[in-house]
Amino acid sequence: GRSYLRPPSVRAGLEAPATTQPGRSYLRPPSVRAGLEAPATTQPGRSYLRPPSVRAGLEAPATMKFVVTVGDTSETVEVSGEAGRYRLTIGAEVWEVDGRLTAQGIYSLLVGGVSYVADVRDEESACVVDIGDERYVIRVEEQTRFIIRTRGGAAAGHGAQILVAPLPGRIVHVAVKPGDRIEKGDTLLVIEAMKMENEFKAGTSGTVAEVRVEAGQPVNGGDVLVVIR
Repeated sequence: GRSYLRPPSVRAGLEAPATTQPGRSYLRPPSVRAGLEAPATTQPGRSYLRPPSVRAGLEAPATMKFVVTVGDTSETVEVSGEAGRYRLTIGAEVWEVDGRLTAQGIYSLLVGGVSYVADVRDEESACVVDIGDERYVIRVEEQTRFIIRTRGGAAAGHGAQILVAPLPGRIVHVAVKPGDRIEKGDTLLVIEAMKMENEFKAGTSGTVAEVRVEAGQPVNGGDVLVVIR
């Protein structure tokens, strides 16, 4: 009952395009986007991709988690590695990927012993990857960002808008106080989670009824932060 993203090396025998629209084919690729942002390390004759651990500002290789969305399907992808060699974990499947930049936006990939050339570009909020005559349209987000976007924000209850913490973190800044009149889109507070600061905005206009946190306070996922009526 569950669908996993699968890399190009298995697409020929395992699955057909998941979604089609006129002129486009949306397949289920590996997280080609995760970690294929820009060149980072070079050696004579080779230009390596910037590994996630370097992009994150870490000195040593680390595992990073991304959520890859293709159509209506989202899967968590764990990425680790450095110097052009990566390990991708998608559910119970593990893939060893060798990737390097060969020209602007062109990447050479070795997945499961099979070589591919990928043309990667940004298009609106998605990443478009062309491999041969097939096109993958992918949205890639850091897992924390995905959780905040899909689980954070307001929940309605008895005519009130209730802002809850989507995951554990620390309150960095509180921009409102009880009695404040706010409009949709106004900043309510800022939470630091997973070493990233995330701004939360009002989903509707109203009056701040309660502010249950203050700057510097730690919070857990599900904690009520602000109530608006």
